[in-house]
Amino acid sequence: MHRVAVLVFDGIHSFDLAMPLQVFSTAHSLAKERGEVFGSRLYDVRVCGDGRNLTVAGVGDIEMYQHTPPYPLAEASDADTIVVIGVARHQEPPAEALGLLHDAHQRGVRIAAVSSGGTRVLAAAGLLDGRRAATHWSRRHIMASRYPQVQVDTDVLFIDHGDVLTSAGGASSIDMCLHMVRQDFGSAVAADVARHMVVAPERDGGQAPYTVHPGPGDANGSLGPVMQWLRQRLAEPVSLADIASQAGTSARTLNRRFRDQTGTTPLQWLVLQRVHRAQELLETTDLSIEAISRQCGFGTSVTMRQHFAKHLRTAPTAYRRTFRSRHACD
Repeated sequence: MHRVAVLVFDGIHSFDLAMPLQVFSTAHSLAKERGEVFGSRLYDVRVCGDGRNLTVAGVGDIEMYQHTPPYPLAEASDADTIVVIGVARHQEPPAEALGLLHDAHQRGVRIAAVSSGGTRVLAAAGLLDGRRAATHWSRRHIMASRYPQVQVDTDVLFIDHGDVLTSAGGASSIDMCLHMVRQDFGSAVAADVARHMVVAPERDGGQAPYTVHPGPGDANGSLGPVMQWLRQRLAEPVSLADIASQAGTSARTLNRRFRDQTGTTPLQWLVLQRVHRAQELLETTDLSIEAISRQCGFGTSVTMRQHFAKHLRTAPTAYRRTFRSRHACD
């Protein structure tokens, strides 16, 4: 199994700890016995940290309860992925943890930060120098002044550099962890986790391979209805004028609203939805590449291959071979 080490310190927030544990422990193989809810586990999740009776806090750093991590901090050295739960605002990351993260990064271990506190730990370890890092909107100025070498970004739910991921805080850790499950075991497994957790597999606004943008804004300007309309018509040819007409606005205003709320254009967003749907069909059906291309609105397999190369850096046949073989082995 893929081993995930969740690093905890004194003063961590209860929600930050719960979300990655929930996502990774819910991930199971899609192959299961008749009548069973889950297949075999896909992740070995271990909570690692040093010390007894560590405080777990709620909003405002109010103590909620205490716990003792079942595994020592050093246990994280053997992990395939390390998820860092941030230290309390008034505390500094332990030197032992910073050294462990630096060494793990040198070995190519994937490292992810939950919330602004986790991002702060990665910044202190030097893993974010010269890079963009997601952080909570209320912590932007604090992070920017404390770590000027880091390009703080509050316009995304999370950022994935491949080796290092950062999340904005709150429920964005769910988005980030689902993204990692999708990378490891495919869209179908990630969607299955989301169904069990009763959350959206992807926030409105879509998810590019490395960055997820925020969903719709206020109710008056929400793009939710038009996004749902588009998802129901992935196989149909849809123009910018069609989308603008459905939204009841001009093409220019529609483009502006999409960029404000998703970070991309309506047609680019639509292409990503088609790519994601194609991923699911490649993983879960025996439909031919041509049939999937038509069902997802690409028209031809050539067009679908072009979009897979651009957004996923792979070909549909290679993607199917990779994730179908993983599912068969799980």
